[in-house]
Amino acid sequence: MTWFFPLMGLRAIGFWLIFLVIAYLVYRDAESRSMNGLLWAVLVLLPGVGMLFLIIYLLVRVTGAAYPLPGTIPQRERTPEDILDERYARGELTREQYLLMRDDIRRPGTALPEGEKDKS
Repeated sequence: MTWFFPLMGLRAIGFWLIFLVIAYLVYRDAESRSMNGLLWAVLVLLPGVGMLFLIIYLLVRVTGAAYPLPGTIPQRERTPEDILDERYARGELTREQYLLMRDDIRRPGTALPEGEKDKS
């Protein structure tokens, strides 16, 4: 029976290695989903409750509850035409200015020369 005691240490090391790998995979997956990967990895590593947090993470991951956050909408990149529309909506531009600028934006090859960009 004494030959078994040294193997208990190896079993504990193997147990922790498995959990480290799982925590690393959870970290990478959470980061790719715009979730806090470090928090989830630490929670999975906690002794005694790590398995519970792993199950919670898998449930949150499947339901997509972490993204988008409540009250937020993923933003797309604003185009020059979007900015022009906003300026017109705020009343910064007249209809004639708006139509002229919109046509300039839509027409290819109408970029301002370098010297004129600094003036506007």
